[in-house]
Amino acid sequence: MNQRITRLALATALIACTSLAQAQWMWVNEKGVKQLSDQPPPPGTPPNRILKAPRGAPVADMRKDVAATPGAEGEEVPASDDKAASAKPSLAERNADYKKRQQETAEKTAKAAEDAKREAEKKKYCAEAKSNIGMLESGMRVSEMGPNGERNYMSDESRAQKVKEQRESVNSMCK
Repeated sequence: MNQRITRLALATALIACTSLAQAQWMWVNEKGVKQLSDQPPPPGTPPNRILKAPRGAPVADMRKDVAATPGAEGEEVPASDDKAASAKPSLAERNADYKKRQQETAEKTAKAAEDAKREAEKKKYCAEAKSNIGMLESGMRVSEMGPNGERNYMSDESRAQKVKEQRESVNSMCK
């Protein structure tokens, strides 16, 4: 009989201890980070930021200073408090902003790389065009390949026309 009472007392103590272990608080702090503790959140934590409280622990009644603040227990919150609350973004909003900035940075980097490539191609084209002008003005015989693959030497008139075209191209593209 005495053993049964001892076992019953031990079982009751164990059950009481497990209920204490489940007494967990969960809230979002002022920085938007989720906090877990066996202690209640610090005074001044709005009730709407408390995500989980132990069974039987009234959130609004437990902290009188928080219950007296505007917005507790369904009271209207002035517009200035809405601005203060919206000034501290949630974790999801901060993550979305981070991803947006990351995407903008990637787009800027890609655009800068594309612009650099285009500028390098433009410099190469300008250098080749200036080289062609120098060759055409040198007085050497210059030949072109005809449509049938035969070599045709340029006349002075066609050479002058090519020099004019190359100069116009250089003047318009290479500044």
